[in-house]
Amino acid sequence: MTQFPKTEQNRIKRLPKRGHYDRETIYRILDEALICHVGFAENNQPYVIPINFARMDDTIVLHGAKASRLLKHIEDGNPVCVEATIVDGLVLARSVFHSSINYRSVVLFGAGQIIKDENEKMAALEAITEHLIPGRWSEARLPNRKEMNATSVVSIQIEQASAKIRSGPPGDDEADYALPIWAGVLPLQETASRPIRDELMTQEIPAPKYVAKYSRKK
Repeated sequence: MTQFPKTEQNRIKRLPKRGHYDRETIYRILDEALICHVGFAENNQPYVIPINFARMDDTIVLHGAKASRLLKHIEDGNPVCVEATIVDGLVLARSVFHSSINYRSVVLFGAGQIIKDENEKMAALEAITEHLIPGRWSEARLPNRKEMNATSVVSIQIEQASAKIRSGPPGDDEADYALPIWAGVLPLQETASRPIRDELMTQEIPAPKYVAKYSRKK
């Protein structure tokens, strides 16, 4: 199935023309975003936790300390809501009211489970590492037994999802177009600066290409 079905839970209600339900669009945004925010409720108290992640097919994988309240909540199979956003630009209209942001966002819903199989757990950790910086897993030291035992890894099945995208120029009121005010879009993108060498390095090792040429664009 190439599209997620529209339901009362994932349907875009405000400005529905900006809504997208196809997996290609949704997964492209998830694969570019560095951080997601996971929402859950515990004892009638809502929480939202930012965390790094990766997508593996139709699941989201997360990792953290075994004491993590979020991961324990997911391990128990409770429902969660996951959100990720990429900001593409500031939309500067002639009026404050019509000023906006160009963005790509995803909201998904699902329930999770703990990953216990050692091979699956290692594969998920590889996916998370490669999501942050492709090429690192094959060069860095891999987790040892002690580190694996201290880490929980969970997967969340993507059951429902939708994307919302705003692009293009500002849309002002007709009467405002004659105002002597600059209007347009200020594009923004996440770019890497020059790598900073760890002063504790004992050898002169040049930054690998995947660091020197790092980019989030997919």
